[in-house]
Amino acid sequence: MTTPSTLKRLAAAALAASLLGGCSILFGSPPVPPQAPAVTGVDSEHEQLVASFGGEYEAPQARRLIEEMTTTLVAATERPDERYRVTILDTPAVNAFALPSGRLYVTRGLLALANDKSELAAVMAHEIAHVTLRHAAGRAELEARSALVSRVVSDVLRDQRASADIRETSRYDFARFSRTQELEADAVSVRTLAGAGFDPFGAARFLTALDRYVALQSGLSESGDPTSARLATHPSTPERIAEARAAARRIGAPGLGAGDRAAYLAAIEGVAYGDDPRDGLVRGARYLNARLAIGFSAPDGFTLDNSTRAVLGSSPDGERRLMFDAVEVEDGQSLPDVLRATWTDAVETGDVEETVVNGLPAAVATSQGDAWRFRVAAVRAGADVYRLIFAFRANDPGAEAAFQRTLSSIRRITEAEIAALSRLRVRIVTAAPGDTLETLAARMQTDKPVETFRTLNGLFEHTRIVPGERYKVIAG
Repeated sequence: MTTPSTLKRLAAAALAASLLGGCSILFGSPPVPPQAPAVTGVDSEHEQLVASFGGEYEAPQARRLIEEMTTTLVAATERPDERYRVTILDTPAVNAFALPSGRLYVTRGLLALANDKSELAAVMAHEIAHVTLRHAAGRAELEARSALVSRVVSDVLRDQRASADIRETSRYDFARFSRTQELEADAVSVRTLAGAGFDPFGAARFLTALDRYVALQSGLSESGDPTSARLATHPSTPERIAEARAAARRIGAPGLGAGDRAAYLAAIEGVAYGDDPRDGLVRGARYLNARLAIGFSAPDGFTLDNSTRAVLGSSPDGERRLMFDAVEVEDGQSLPDVLRATWTDAVETGDVEETVVNGLPAAVATSQGDAWRFRVAAVRAGADVYRLIFAFRANDPGAEAAFQRTLSSIRRITEAEIAALSRLRVRIVTAAPGDTLETLAARMQTDKPVETFRTLNGLFEHTRIVPGERYKVIAG
């Protein structure tokens, strides 16, 4: 969560979408930065993207490896004369994307997840394929064509209903086109991997790691809604894994190309993992922000996600959600007025209760939706005001007590706590005789240490630890 001065007020609809919606971890098409200003040129577009994703991350060894890898991959494509520039983004999100200009972006979160050079090369080859196949231009052309047809029908034929039908149909067409692009880029990337001397099975291995990481982070299963599947712009990860593995098998058997795990691990050793303590850290159900000196605890079992705009949380079944953010206030604005100004559903004067939470002034209100009920609180800490929104089903008897426990946990964190918030990093350790998955996982300073250790190292329950082999652990 960023500082109060950088946060904008959000309308109730946007709040509900953030609070009740989900998130995904993908790589492929470039995401749209939140609240990105108008782009005035290629350099400006690059600067805005970098700023929107936490800035550029300095990792000289990793950058050198990626640049050398990219040069090797480009030489194996159908457009070996293309030029690319690589940027590592300072975000724990697992993502990579490319711009038509040849700018390639990879996050430090993705570097931590990949396990060898061929896995990272698979990601870079995928992004290069988007550029060489001119996918961005194809998407723009399809969208422009749909808009033109819709406008002709609407303006010339005066048939608004037909225009709406065309827009809906083109919405599905665009989704299918984008899904086709992703699978096409995957297929091309596997061929490029093999041509560049990398293990072509690296693509399937990384996609498997991505699938496991998403499951570990979100705990959510694939949606069974056929409409959602129809509108998904990326194929499901299992589908991509199967396609990538089949493409690799058409080339040869596993192990024909280079993986070079040792060189890869050496290049990423020391790379930061997870959130920056200055921007807030999630530790289990606790959130602590060193810069703002504020923290709170979610109810037991909640999963917290520290996004750029807010801290979002959800119970395992998704029936309770929370959001914690900072809001901008006007001079002299009371906390009840803050609630009314930042939450557009009805908050009547009589519904607002003023109280004190751990020595901090607070105001609490209730808002009732059709299926969801919202408990909304504003807490003032010095010059800053924080808002807690707790959403739950209207018939949930234990939700009010859970909200009250969360509200009562909001507090100033101490200087000693701030000093103890060290940034976690990828550490490479060598397994000693007698080491097991459990003994190595015990070194992890993360939630779900065993599961996280397995996922980050590409291990499964039946996999044995090999003495002398090097493994990733996450520690300060």
